[in-house]
Amino acid sequence: MSWLSNLSLPKIRDLVRKTETPETLWDKCPECEQMVFRRDLEAAMYVCPHCGFHLRIAPGARLADLFDDGTYSRIELPDVLVDPLRFRDRKRYGDRLREAQSKTGEKDAMIVAHGKIGGVNAVAAVFNFDFMGGSMGAGVGEAIVAGARLAMLQESPYIVFSASGGARMQEGIISLMQMARTTAAIIELKEARLPYISVLTNPTTGGVTASFAMIGDIAIAEPGAVIGFAGQRVIEETIREQLPEGFQRAEYLLEHGMLDMVVPRAELRDRLATLLNLLMADRGNQDPVLPTPANDPDRRRPARAPTDE
Repeated sequence: MSWLSNLSLPKIRDLVRKTETPETLWDKCPECEQMVFRRDLEAAMYVCPHCGFHLRIAPGARLADLFDDGTYSRIELPDVLVDPLRFRDRKRYGDRLREAQSKTGEKDAMIVAHGKIGGVNAVAAVFNFDFMGGSMGAGVGEAIVAGARLAMLQESPYIVFSASGGARMQEGIISLMQMARTTAAIIELKEARLPYISVLTNPTTGGVTASFAMIGDIAIAEPGAVIGFAGQRVIEETIREQLPEGFQRAEYLLEHGMLDMVVPRAELRDRLATLLNLLMADRGNQDPVLPTPANDPDRRRPARAPTDE
């Protein structure tokens, strides 16, 4: 190869080579399709500055914004049997779980934490939609129950942020049983006269909507959130009628009495702090009690690793 190829061509290539922009610098709003600088989107708590659409927000960012000074403590959730049905469709359920765990760094689709909100001790559970679409299996059911028991132990209000596609089909009837278990846990919380606030985000559908998400003492939704049981297309094909515009959106449900309020994300923390101070005014603010095996006797057996059977 000549000196021209060795010296000149690389320099020429350097001059004409396109500068690659990292994909993480920009995000596209799924509603208005405008490009938004990632740093601006994070500053706006993942609310599109062009159209106000509320994008999904990571559970960690949600909790950091919710609790005073971004300070909270996560609790260890009970283990559950892994792939009890040995389910397989296009791939093994155990493989799907491992992929979701590797992607999110979490064991399942829910995080439970406690701290102070507006100076009031509170317990919060947050769905992670990136974990298999926030589907509800035994792990999520255990998390909801664990959060409710911790709230009763601390005599604190309980807040659940829902974002789910519904029950996890790979667990069959076990996933459907979580609808009854989580509802029973919330009823116990109400019998203890402790507030339960349900915050519905986009989307909240299926078995989650048909259970604990819709039985809050106060039901709040973020603007534009899709909330319902079956999908709009399925309903239209079943009843053979055109559904109203905005059907299953948060604003439509508010207008028809299914929600108490629709609150923009930027105002949500202050609204929750106000509500908690009003609801807990006669109880005072006690120091939180940490869960231990001694005060949580219902410990579950260890998880069983999925096999290739």
